[in-house]
Formats: sequence, C-alpha cells, structure tokens
Amino acid sequence: MENSIEMFDVIVIGAGIMGSCTAYQTSKRSQKTLLLEQFDFLHHRGSSHGESRTIRATYPEDYYPKMVLKSETLWREAESEIGYKVYFKTSQFDLGPTDNKALQSVISSCEKNSIPVRVLDNKQVFDEYGGLIQLPENWVGVVTEYGGVIKPTKAVSMFQTLAVKNGAFLKDNMEVVEIKKVEGGVLVSVKSGEVFWGKKCVVTVGPWMKKLVKSVTGIVLPIQPLETTVMYWKIKEGYESKFTIENGFPTFASYGEPYIYGTPSLEFPGLIKIPVHGGRLCEPTDRTWTPTVSLDPLKQWIQEKFGGFVDSTKPVMTQSCMYSVTPDEDFVIDFLGEEFGKDVVIAGGFSGHGFKMGPIVGKILADLVMVGEAKDVELMYFGIKRFEKNPKGNLKEFDDQVSSAHSLS
Repeated sequence: MENSIEMFDVIVIGAGIMGSCTAYQTSKRSQKTLLLEQFDFLHHRGSSHGESRTIRATYPEDYYPKMVLKSETLWREAESEIGYKVYFKTSQFDLGPTDNKALQSVISSCEKNSIPVRVLDNKQVFDEYGGLIQLPENWVGVVTEYGGVIKPTKAVSMFQTLAVKNGAFLKDNMEVVEIKKVEGGVLVSVKSGEVFWGKKCVVTVGPWMKKLVKSVTGIVLPIQPLETTVMYWKIKEGYESKFTIENGFPTFASYGEPYIYGTPSLEFPGLIKIPVHGGRLCEPTDRTWTPTVSLDPLKQWIQEKFGGFVDSTKPVMTQSCMYSVTPDEDFVIDFLGEEFGKDVVIAGGFSGHGFKMGPIVGKILADLVMVGEAKDVELMYFGIKRFEKNPKGNLKEFDDQVSSAHSLS
C-alpha cells in the first residue's frame, strides 16, 4: 500500500470555507494534510463564493454567539498571517416587531453571553442612523458592536494559501466516489481512479453532503440543498456614501416574515445587498440560477425601511448561491460513526448562516480528528443522532424564525 497509494494524516474532502479552514488548522499542527475539491478551487457552484457575508453575534440560540466571538479572533489571526484583510468591521443592527419571539430571544441571548446590546425604539433608530432607517411604531432596533462583512472568495483563498504555506497538498477537480474503512484509516477514491489513504478523514461537501454520506454509509442525513438568490439594489443618487461602513452603516437582519438581511455598500459602489433568507428546494445539479423568491414583500420592506433612499423597483443585480438546510437550521458536526467510528468526521447543514464561523468550525474539526473531542465548543446541539429522537431536530421556542428558510420553497 505504501508504495502505490499516497498516505496522509488527514484527508479533507470539500474545499469551501469549512474544508479550507480545516486544512489550514490540521496543517498548522504539522499534520500531513490533503484537501480535495470536486470542481475548480473557488468555484461558484456551492456556498462559499461571492463578494460578501455577514458576521454577527446576534442569535436567538445561546450557543452560537460564543462560536462567533471565537471565530472573530481566528479571522484576525489568519489575516495577520496572510497580510491582508478579508473582514471589514461595522456594527450589527437587528430589527423587527416588538413581540417577535426570535428577536426577543436575540436580546436575551446577548445578555447571557455578555454582549453589550442597545434596544432602540423607532425614534431612536431614526436618530441613530440619520433617518436612513425608519421603523414602524411597534418595531424595535437592536444594536451590537459585533458586526461586519467578510469577503468569501477572498477568505477561502486565504485559508487555502495558508494551508499550502503550512505544507498541505491541494488537489481540485477530484470528485470523491468512495470512502472506505481499512485497517488503520480510510481509503478515499476519486472519479479519475486515484486513491488516497488517510489516518483520518473530514467531509465538508456542502450541498453534496446528503448524497455522499448516503452513498458511503446508507445513512440519510436531513440536509436539504436549497437554491437562494443574493440581490443588490441601487442606492439613489446623492446618498451612496451614507450606506457605507465608513459612514457607520451596519450589517442588518430583519426578523419576521420574510426574514431579510443585508450588508453595507462595499463590493459594488452605489449598490447595497438586501436578500431574503430562503429559496427553492433543489439538488445541486438541479439549479435555475435565477431569482428564487417573490420580490413583492422585499420591495415593500425596502421602500418602508429605507424611506426612499434605495430604489425598490427591482434589484439591479442577482447572484445564485446554495444553502444546505437542516430542519432546525443547526449545524451537523459529528463523527460519521458506523464502521468508520471516529476515523471520519462530517460537517454540514450550515443552513445559510455558517460562513462566519468557518474558522472555529475548522478548529473544531481539527480537534475531532486529532484528539477525538472539541476543545473550545460544546457540540451537543450538532450531533447526527438528534434527528432520531425528533425529526425536527433541536426544539426551539421561536419557530417563526426557524421556518423562514423553508417556507419559500
């Protein structure tokens, strides 16, 4: 075997943000690491490409803020190693009806996690943002300091570059067709016929997770691929600079139906990103590459909340992206089990909100394959077996939020 098959300490399958962060972490710890990608590196077919992602610590669930804060430190650490920025900091602004359960849970979650939070009424919001954001009387705004924009394609490239610098081997256009348990590790076979041996294996294949895990073990994970649409809207003439990070404009999320989020004007001057969290259920090979949601509620939201400063007639630009959604919108981070025991770890189902936590997820996955447990984060909410007890996964008191991504299919 040693003469015919190349051997590694860790084989990482899938070179999106999670896989690239994992390869960075394992190679940093002197593990001979192989990162495999089925398409070209930095491709546009999955969930880790594009111009911007939000980073925020505001979550209804208590367990995500800690992960985001740890991740923020790791983003900064990687930036210092590479020498350029991928994370552009601003504040985070959450808004919604006063009685929205998810938004109320966000406020209490911040308090439990010692995250400074300010709750503003509609008049205070108007003053805070110089009239750019206008809320109805029965809405509140929630301001926290942990917000910002991450450049996704640039970020994935950063972690891949650092992994190579640490000695990792990267191979793209390598579609994995089999993962087989053998004595002392696993064999990973790709479509071209090449076979690699690894002591441990990490699977981070995004929308392809359900298909790959089923083919390898027969286990059907409730991870549903979903096609979503990123939309950019034109800021009206004379107001372009007001919606920038330099002017203090925040990343934002609007609770209720539909759940809307956005980032300041950054990647395209004069445009602001405002999409809906949701889309069309599909398979990764069955995509339309066209807008997937009804625009009317979003157009109305833009008109009402941005008071005519943003042209709500239609988006001037759209981009297709993929989510991998679990029933509870919580991640799946666990050992694959079965005959693989602790030799194979899977991470998926990031449900459209995982990118910001890529660095901490990569650290967790490195810990799992190297020492058999996560050192920094409690993984009780991310286990595979939670769906055996309840098909809906983790029980939550704010179903209005969890259902939003699924309701637009």
